[in-house]
Amino acid sequence: MIIRIMGQGQYRVNSSLFDDLNKVDNKIVGYVEKGNKKAYKKSLDELIGMVIREGKKVTAKEIVESDIIVPPADMTIEEARDIFKGSGIFKD
Repeated sequence: MIIRIMGQGQYRVNSSLFDDLNKVDNKIVGYVEKGNKKAYKKSLDELIGMVIREGKKVTAKEIVESDIIVPPADMTIEEARDIFKGSGIFKD
């Protein structure tokens, strides 16, 4: 699975990590709905960190389509309301 983190590039991530990423994504959806900025930011950082730690950076020479696009770490909760809703970015 290829995940793009906006502003940081693409990462090749083992699909076995999907469930863990989806759990964090679902928490983010809840925090955005409740307007909990602190928890939203912490969970977005956690999600991005998981992708970076567990993934392998795709080189600039490779051109591959992203399966999932993760917003940048500096996205505000107001901006996130358009992205983290329903089932979030990791759709079951």
